[in-house]
Amino acid sequence: MSDLSSPARDASSAAAIELIEPGMALGLGSGRAVWRLVERLGNERPEDLRVAVASERTAARVRGIGIEPLELDGSLALDLAIDGADEIDPSLRLIKGGGGALLREKIVVSAAARFVVVAETPKKVARLGEGFRLPVEVVRFAWRDTRRRLAPLLPDARLRLGDDGQPYITDEGHFLLDCALDEDTDPGRLDAELNRVAGVVEHGLFVGMAERALLGSPDGELEVLEAR
Repeated sequence: MSDLSSPARDASSAAAIELIEPGMALGLGSGRAVWRLVERLGNERPEDLRVAVASERTAARVRGIGIEPLELDGSLALDLAIDGADEIDPSLRLIKGGGGALLREKIVVSAAARFVVVAETPKKVARLGEGFRLPVEVVRFAWRDTRRRLAPLLPDARLRLGDDGQPYITDEGHFLLDCALDEDTDPGRLDAELNRVAGVVEHGLFVGMAERALLGSPDGELEVLEAR
């Protein structure tokens, strides 16, 4: 059995593969549920499937099943994007970026006509920020000053460090600030405000982007959340 297999991931990936049709251009994010889906595609691949990916780790897994990932070169519109989430609220707003690929993930999602989340039921929360900090990707130049200017919005922002104790570097060469969210944070308003801060490249709020979340439970059941 694959080390990615679990009752929850098996349930969510099985539901997701039912959405993938022959000839489709598919975008894939990252995370264990997505990688379990890639494993399934190795055995249940629809004919003429084309795939674009958001992370190097996902690219390696897609190549492992015999598919060469496509470049988003402006000539390809994706039919469907499938990605995981670190938190999901009742309105299908997400926090993403625990794996550090939030910028590329948001680009892939934005290139797709539809976006579906695959995750596990513990990722469902009453409010965003309940158990996970919001990642904010910032350029390395003057990052401390960017953090200072973010303080009115996100006063508790910590530089993410790697296993070696050095600043974590994203695939695009940036730093990440992991930020606490207050209980009264309005995700939609914060989304817009963060986009106006110079030095911020992207952030892990995905608001109004997902149409559905396929959530597997530890006992192998499936819960489906639909956008309101």
